[in-house]
Order: sequence, then structure tokens, then C-alpha cells
Amino acid sequence: MHYRIGADASTLHGPILPERAPLLTVQSGDTIEFDLLDAGWHLAAPAHGQEPSRHPARQAGHALIGPVAVQGAEPGMALEVEVLRLEPGSWGWTRAGGFDSPINRALGLVGQEAAELLTWQIDAAAGLASSRGFSLPICPFLGWIGLCPAEPGPHSTTPPRSVGGNLDCRELVAGSKLFLPVARTGALLSVGDGHAAQGDGELSGTAIECPMRAALRLTLHPVPQRPFPRAEVPRAPGAPAYITFGLSEDLNAASVQATAAMLDWICQKYGVTQSVALALASPSVGLRVTQVANLVWGVHATLEPFLGSPAHG
Repeated sequence: MHYRIGADASTLHGPILPERAPLLTVQSGDTIEFDLLDAGWHLAAPAHGQEPSRHPARQAGHALIGPVAVQGAEPGMALEVEVLRLEPGSWGWTRAGGFDSPINRALGLVGQEAAELLTWQIDAAAGLASSRGFSLPICPFLGWIGLCPAEPGPHSTTPPRSVGGNLDCRELVAGSKLFLPVARTGALLSVGDGHAAQGDGELSGTAIECPMRAALRLTLHPVPQRPFPRAEVPRAPGAPAYITFGLSEDLNAASVQATAAMLDWICQKYGVTQSVALALASPSVGLRVTQVANLVWGVHATLEPFLGSPAHG
């Protein structure tokens, strides 16, 4: 089955509430098309010195659509979210400075006088975003794909968690598959936070924030799932790159989480010991700072496809 969900008062939400009723319940393998607002609930591109036009259903946090339940999903399973198609809107924005954050404090950019706002014109057909004479290639993805946590709510939309959420990983483009550990019956998926382009780290706290139409396929895997998200992202046909995530208030801990998950994956996929996996990982796995903007450090480990067919054992 294929479904389409628009952005209105009945489908939008901010904080994650475990008691929020699902918008619909789908079967494993179904697809859903989401018509998403930008993260800031805007109805048009914001501009300096003007009161931004925002959706009347605005709440605290990101403008998310959901939750969507998946029939048969239970804790311990994995939900695969396959990104089939992403279509950014015609405008976007990037904010820097002004608000209090570790980076803004270090750079002396706290205070309204230090705030800056770029408004971007997005030409999806040309694959470009332009602002103030600068143009750059777009690479659309969703910053927020996540499930409802097991703990009682409400939950802020800002920090990413073991069940996903505000991962802000620029690798999750069309063709990607994100695997999330299910923590509650039904899984309860919400999505949002369209980005036309972002660098690793999301340094200012925003990317090119934009509305987005996103088509996703949801597939349930009734097997034990690792406690953190992982992903397969497109490279050569039939040879994806593999990504594991670490999330912590401590950068070292986040790096170890991402690394340990990647070594576990290499061990299972290629039938090698952990020490061999670490030796293979050192020249082939890259550790990247996913984001620095969301109260916890995000780190992702990326394994590019090996050439040839590695021997098992």
C-alpha cells in the first residue's frame, strides 16, 4: 500500500509523546509520502526584521509528522526506513549566531546583534541553492527520522537518541536505508527537518532548512537489533557504504560507540574476529562528527565498500 500525509494540525507535532495516537497503521513493506514543513514551522522563507509566518499548529521543537505505527512491530525488532525520494522546496534558510551555544560562546557570537540569517533560493532541477551571490550543490536529506523512546515522555525533539530522531546525518540521502531499534509496540515513526544541504557537524546549528516531500518505505525486521541506529547508504550499485552511529555528551564515548558498532558489523558480515575487524577498520573506516548542535555529540563511522569479495573466516 502507498499512503500520503500532508502537514496540518492533525498530523503535525513537536515533542514526542508516547500516548499520542498513530495517524495510521501500515504493514511492513508499505510506502508513505510525507509533505513536510521546514523544521521551524515556516509557511514561507523567514527574513530579517520581519515576523516569520508560521503554521498555526506550531509547537515547541521541530515540525514533525507522525507517529506512524507498523503492524507487528515490537521492542527488540528493527524498523528499516528506506529513503525512496526527496524533493526539497524552492526556498530554505540558515541561521548563525545569536543564541547561546558552546560554539557561539567561543566565537563571541551570542546576542541578537551577532545573529545572521541567510535565505536560499533552491533550484532542485539544477541541483543548486543560492544566497547573496553564493551557490552550492544541494544534497537533500531528512535531519529527523526516529521512533518513540521506551521511556515516559514528553521527549524534546532536539537530542538524537538510540531510536534515532535528530541525527542530522548528511549521508541519509535518497537510496539510503536507516535501521532503527524498536522500543515500543508499533514502532511509532515520526519524520521531519528537511535539509537541502549540510556539512558534517551542522556547525551553526542549522543546515539549509527547507520544506521537503519525502517518500519512505517501512520494512520490519523481526530480529534482535543493535542498541543504536545503523545505515546503508548508496555508493556503487549493489555495494553500499555502511554507517554506525554513536551519541553521547562525551565525544570520546560517542566515537567508541560508533567504532564498536562498526566492528561488530564487520565481524558479523565477514566472519572475522574483533581484532581482525579493528585491523581492517583502521585503513578503511572513517570517523566523522555528525553534528555538534543537538545537546549530545553525534559521531558516525563509515565503511566504504571493499573491492573484490573478502574471504570469510
